[in-house]
Amino acid sequence: MSSILRRLPPSAATGLRTGARHSLAEVYRPADLVVLGLGVMIGAGIFSVAGRQAATAAGPGVILSFMIAGIACLLACLCYAELSSTIPASGSAYTFTYVIFGEVWAWVIGWALILELQLAAAVVARAWGEIAVGALANAGVRLSAPGLAADLLVLAILVPLTGVVALSARVGLRALWVMVAAKLLAIGAVIVVGLPHVDARNFGDFHVPPETLTTAPATVLEIVVGESHAFGWFGIFSAASAIAFAYIGFDVVATAAEETVNAPRAVPKGMIRSLVLATVVYVAVALVMVGMVSYTKISVDAPLASAFRAAGEGWMAHVIDAGALLGLTTVILVLIVGQTRVLFSMARDGLIPRGLAAVSRRYHTPSRVTLVIGGVAIVLAEFVPVLTLQELVVLGTLFAFGFVAAGVIVMRRRMPHLERGFRVPLSPVVPALSLVATFWLMVNLRLLTWVWFALWMAFGLAVYLAYGRRHSVLARPAAPVPVRSGGRHRR
Repeated sequence: MSSILRRLPPSAATGLRTGARHSLAEVYRPADLVVLGLGVMIGAGIFSVAGRQAATAAGPGVILSFMIAGIACLLACLCYAELSSTIPASGSAYTFTYVIFGEVWAWVIGWALILELQLAAAVVARAWGEIAVGALANAGVRLSAPGLAADLLVLAILVPLTGVVALSARVGLRALWVMVAAKLLAIGAVIVVGLPHVDARNFGDFHVPPETLTTAPATVLEIVVGESHAFGWFGIFSAASAIAFAYIGFDVVATAAEETVNAPRAVPKGMIRSLVLATVVYVAVALVMVGMVSYTKISVDAPLASAFRAAGEGWMAHVIDAGALLGLTTVILVLIVGQTRVLFSMARDGLIPRGLAAVSRRYHTPSRVTLVIGGVAIVLAEFVPVLTLQELVVLGTLFAFGFVAAGVIVMRRRMPHLERGFRVPLSPVVPALSLVATFWLMVNLRLLTWVWFALWMAFGLAVYLAYGRRHSVLARPAAPVPVRSGGRHRR
């Protein structure tokens, strides 16, 4: 019972209790955080998600779906911005929850973040391998064993990226800048080349008459309603839930708070700016996609590439392949960084083995936990059908979104004295709206996803009761175990 009630003091979360909270080097500037956000939010989905959702769920109204999803994520982003400006620590939502709600709830959120980030890294790496095989085929390279080639390519991307994150945050950051710039150039080419082929008639009135589907209800909302729908306003909002997967990732920026110069002000700006820019880019590509070809003629498998081929610009398929691979590479890199920082914080608090919180004296990074994360991602991507589990990534993320939104309301009441570098406007209205939007996105996920998520969380609670509750540093406040650290390293 005591573990449910005990909370991490705000001063401990930000490093005033021990030096352990200040063991990571300050690497990030405000512009770096924007690149970090764009690196994880803009992946291969930008070239496919608009066409796929237009063809199957929303029609030309998919543009409205992108705006709705962007607004829902912006509400959550504002809540993250306030808490990260108040508690600028590596654990992001995990640490926020530890301070506001208590240890057991922090464990729940940390366990959900492990699911989100670890599974996401494996999903994206697997997708990278599949897309790379397709890109080679488009370039005329014939592979006798494409399945084996995809497996080898997964290794070829995860091993070096894990090494980069483990050895040097600065090298990883420089590589991220280069790759984000390159993929934005590819996206710019898509927009510039595609715009002359846009036909306004393809937009219609952004609303397609709704259809009742013959398939059995699968999402929680469909089961409650009793039938499945596509198109119409139901389809537009349903597509927004699927599209939210594209925006997920801005929360990873908050995990870099401990390594950011002037974090209370820089982190909120970095998160909000990167999300707004990502939304603008996604909407721009969606306008081109839907405008180039009628939603009834969109190829679900390769929507954007097929649209360019129909317009006589087949060479753009190679640009799209290159942009997709660059996009997924940066996503994997940032996901590994985010997962490393969450596990680092949990280990530092004793909820998982504290040896994982060791910081390399030579490289000034939590290299040990990074190698563990990379190894697990390789196993998952190679031996588990992770592409069928990507909704679990969304549910784990949305679960954290809900706690963060509630955390803003509770912290304003319990800890009004804490200094905040950013304040959510119109609180508690905006956090409440974020809770509603998050709930809507969650009920649009499949019931089977909820079942798997419940099983994962039940297993996590058992792990906490068996290990974390007894090894927590708050269980032994008089004699915390020191964390090996290379000290605080500044630029």
